[in-house]
Amino acid sequence: MTEPAVTTDPPACEERNCLLASVLLVDRRGWLLLQERDEHAAVAPEQWGLVGGHLDPGEGWEEALHRELLEETGLRLDGLELWFDEVVQHSPKVSTHLADRWKVWVGATELGDDDIEVGEGRQIVFVDPARLGELDLTPGTAYLLPRFLESEDYARLKG
Repeated sequence: MTEPAVTTDPPACEERNCLLASVLLVDRRGWLLLQERDEHAAVAPEQWGLVGGHLDPGEGWEEALHRELLEETGLRLDGLELWFDEVVQHSPKVSTHLADRWKVWVGATELGDDDIEVGEGRQIVFVDPARLGELDLTPGTAYLLPRFLESEDYARLKG
């Protein structure tokens, strides 16, 4: 699997479709909320990734985050913390453009799989981190999750 490059340079795009807001929830077991994309996904079909998506024209970061969370999971959550903010460069095989400015918010939750409405993709479930090696992760998710799992923020959120 090719790992995306991360850079501090801004993305070369004129439209907001290269701005990506995602959320990573941690349940009381320390499991992570992930989405299995279906075969119809325009980007990274049939791979596992984070809940979230691109900003719409005129939309702010947190507005997009909450819209995507509601559209994809049916959830409205407050108290999420910005954890990741970098430009990730993709292979043309997994994206319609070469780079995304990607912001990821994180939070702890008492919710479970039955609380999630699947608005996009095949399934959205909490996944045991020990199983991540069994999943076909998107390149960005494969880059991000090991860093998150090693972070003090993950240790704090899982309790």
